[in-house]
Amino acid sequence: MPKIKSVVAREILSTSGYPTLETIVKLEDGTAGVVSVPYGTSAGKHEAITLFDGDPKRYRGKGMLKARDNVNKVIAPQLVGLDVADQRAIDDKLVSLDPSPQRANLGGNAILSVSLACARAASITLGVPLYKHIRETYAIRHSDYVLPHPMMVVIEGGRHADNSTDLQEYLVGVIRDAGGRENVRMAIEVYFALGKILKAKGYSTNVGTEGAYAPTAIGSNEEPLVLIEQAMKDAGYEPGKDVGIAIDPAASEFYGEDGKYHLKRDGKVLNSDEMISFYESLVSKYPIFSLEDGLSEDDWDAWPKLNATLGSKIIIMGDDLTVTNVNRLKMAIDRKAINAILIKPNQCGTLTETVEAIKLAQDNGLKTVVSHRGGGETTDTFIIDLATAANSDFVKVGPTRGERVVKYNRLMEIADELGK
Repeated sequence: MPKIKSVVAREILSTSGYPTLETIVKLEDGTAGVVSVPYGTSAGKHEAITLFDGDPKRYRGKGMLKARDNVNKVIAPQLVGLDVADQRAIDDKLVSLDPSPQRANLGGNAILSVSLACARAASITLGVPLYKHIRETYAIRHSDYVLPHPMMVVIEGGRHADNSTDLQEYLVGVIRDAGGRENVRMAIEVYFALGKILKAKGYSTNVGTEGAYAPTAIGSNEEPLVLIEQAMKDAGYEPGKDVGIAIDPAASEFYGEDGKYHLKRDGKVLNSDEMISFYESLVSKYPIFSLEDGLSEDDWDAWPKLNATLGSKIIIMGDDLTVTNVNRLKMAIDRKAINAILIKPNQCGTLTETVEAIKLAQDNGLKTVVSHRGGGETTDTFIIDLATAANSDFVKVGPTRGERVVKYNRLMEIADELGK
């Protein structure tokens, strides 16, 4: 296999307008793998660090020259000459250069950009699709490819939209498998129908950071569920059978120092048990099939209660709780806190660590959902190939804006390749 000839990172703009990293790994045969990595506007405090410059005179402190230099001056010399197909060895080297739990020295963004660019370069020089290369590299044990279904953000609140709901995301998930292209169409048609309903009510149809609607006039955290269920019907689909509702409250964002959950839109302050009862009420009234980050990332005593209460009915998914981290995932499994995990490669730092989290989850019967990031996204489509390689149940992406649409286009491209 060709060896790595050079590794070069540069600062580019993310969808937030602030910088992120793009890394190019060139091989001795002239092949180049290019990857740009995202970061989250709403990020769990236990995930890998996005290293910013902190210089207030440049991009308000959010420049990425330090992370760029860490790639070009620290990481690159250690990788030149390595076999690009030996992804585990590459990622082991990256971790050895920064063994800190959250990659705080070099930056999770610096490390991840190199890890993923190596994988893409290897797939290109091997002449195989990226999803096939990932599956073969990690011996992911699936006999066939099952494409992830869209889990599409349609209404945004929390930190992803100004003056909207406390709950951060309301999503439409495709339940009935109509095929890769048709699955995307089903979800986007519900989004269109929702826009029509919002306009009829006089609500804004401006969009938030993920391309979903961010109406400021919504009166409660429950109202979006009413509107989305109606949109499903208006689009010609049966709620709970063809499509369903997923919610991502991102509860850590409204969890106070008093140990309670502050729902300002509803004028409520709830303890953990009351928060669980709140979700139980919503699930009883609406076609909700998934609840992500329903409780705070460190409310460990309450998570098993939530899973015990609703886990037999719907997906109870960890994101900020688990941050694509094998150790935190093991804790969640041992405590029976969740039955699904959200997967974001930039939360852990390398492709190998990401796949290890996926395999651990699947080996323990948990569903996996591979996700975009709110705010600092890019036009890179790596996560779609990752979700395909792993037979993840869903892929979570916003409905509009180029950096989101390109991911659905990649999903449909793969569907065509595989005849799915």
